Amino acid sequence: MISVNPKEISVPQLHGYLLGAIGPRPIAFASTVDAEGNPNLSPFSFFNVFSANPPIAIFSPARRGRDNTTKHTYENVKVHPEVVINVVSYNMVQQMSLSSTEYGEGVNEFEKAGFTMLKSDIVKPFRVAESPVQLECKVNEVVELGSNGGAGNLIISEVVRIHLSEDILDEAGKVDTQKIDLVGRMGGNWYVRAKGDALFEVEKPLTTLGIGVDQIPMDIRNSTVLSGNNLGQLGNVESLPDETQVNEYKLIELSELFQEFEDEPVKLEQELHKRAKEHLENNRVAEAWKTLLTFNND
Repeated sequence: MISVNPKEISVPQLHGYLLGAIGPRPIAFASTVDAEGNPNLSPFSFFNVFSANPPIAIFSPARRGRDNTTKHTYENVKVHPEVVINVVSYNMVQQMSLSSTEYGEGVNEFEKAGFTMLKSDIVKPFRVAESPVQLECKVNEVVELGSNGGAGNLIISEVVRIHLSEDILDEAGKVDTQKIDLVGRMGGNWYVRAKGDALFEVEKPLTTLGIGVDQIPMDIRNSTVLSGNNLGQLGNVESLPDETQVNEYKLIELSELFQEFEDEPVKLEQELHKRAKEHLENNRVAEAWKTLLTFNND
């Protein structure tokens, strides 16, 4: 592993390390207006939501590294402190990228990229009709992090109106992760699509108290088959199956495996760990535990 002092490398190299390592990053497709009311549209991947009460979203149009100039979005919110943050779905990512072209002042990126302008309810900047979620925001504060090229400018925005397409909602009225089909920014020219096999669930331990990895038997913790993620799953249970459950599982589900490797305990343990890993990959944690505990359960 290499260790780097940020002050001893160039800004482009540092920028590359940070953007390559910190991702995927959500994209704030920010719509603003200048002092004359001309619309501007530009994407920023230094972005996230930071509060729900009040609803606060922050993005950063950083100073350009090559010539230390500021971006139109930053300049616009300084004179007219409102912005619409539009989320970016897969079916609009190419047009979004086109809008990031550094057109001259006063050029309408909505028109250049082929997007439809929608009038907002509360703020003056327009919404992007093609975006599945549009956040009308009032800018509370602009925090300038530095005066050199590459320095960020935090646009701290309070959401005052949310628009959601019905097409991305499930039957309960919640945003469906598969339907919204978001994209995230990676390093260089790379993006990631949050859909299909790229999505997976991890149960949050909000209402349970997991036993922890430190309470897993050492022979399981030292497994050459199970990964750190697998151990995390095993440590997220509140209690282990009892001896009766383990014995019943051994007789019903694993009897053939024990017969096959009756005289090969090392091989048997490996096969049990492989079987447990399959269970974990399918989120069958209880079955995985019972499988693992059968090895030394006589």
